[in-house]
Amino acid sequence: MPRARVSDEIELEYDTFGSPDHPALFLVQGLGAQLILWDERFCQALADAGRYVIRFDNRDVGLSTKCDGVTVDPFAVLHARLTGGPMPPVPYTLSSMADDGFGLLDHLGVERAHVMGASMGGMIAQTMAIEQPRRVLSLTSIMSTTGEPDFFESDPDALAALVAPAPREREAFIASAAQTWKIFCSPRYFDVDMVCQRAAATYDRCFYPDGPVRQTAAIFASGDRADALRSLDVPTLVIHGRADRLIKLSGGERTASLVRGATLLVLNDMGHDLPEPLWPMLVSAIATHTALPAASASTRQVA
Repeated sequence: MPRARVSDEIELEYDTFGSPDHPALFLVQGLGAQLILWDERFCQALADAGRYVIRFDNRDVGLSTKCDGVTVDPFAVLHARLTGGPMPPVPYTLSSMADDGFGLLDHLGVERAHVMGASMGGMIAQTMAIEQPRRVLSLTSIMSTTGEPDFFESDPDALAALVAPAPREREAFIASAAQTWKIFCSPRYFDVDMVCQRAAATYDRCFYPDGPVRQTAAIFASGDRADALRSLDVPTLVIHGRADRLIKLSGGERTASLVRGATLLVLNDMGHDLPEPLWPMLVSAIATHTALPAASASTRQVA
């Protein structure tokens, strides 16, 4: 896969699908997630719908630049944020990661793009739209939230699974992933063999447990986006699963309620993943949204 230098310090691994003559659809992954979590077949389906699809590894994950040796305590960052105390230093914020995204678009010669992010990637995508709205044709925020503590609700076992240290030995890592994703995934569509295959591919491509710690600190240090989202004038689609136990539906509902003209698509059988049986509905919704020239009246869709 190609690699792009997006700043003096950061290089990003990326790849693309479809024709660069088509409108760009920029995909941003979540906490500790490599670009391969955007399944190639899902990306190709979006490309077949007439989009130039770009996926990449965020900094500190996959084959992109790592902040090796930089330590941070994300729980100290969270405590400072909740209490208003002095904020400990963090190596980067969501704004830094948004700048990485724009740097990659610059490298590819893309002036304006449809930006779509999942989970933490949704937070980064929101930040991109807030900070450089002229470059964002549309925003799609999937299974994400606004940064407000009251709208980041999780089931206790889902939150515990998120913060649990990943085993360092390959087979233990795969077994742990199967248990973790059984909690996260859409219960109707959970496929343990697929999850284990994906975990093996993730481990073999790049096992790097330090990155998510710093990415978590970036989330906490970045604060909430409520006021900025209220002022956002970018066509916005919010997608969320009713079965999401990691970031509950209230996160998506809050996001859609803040952005003027936003569309909320709620999928009853979706958890904190994008299961293959839902791809046709998701691709159709995303293709329709990214074809709209401007924000329309607020709507709510339930499937």
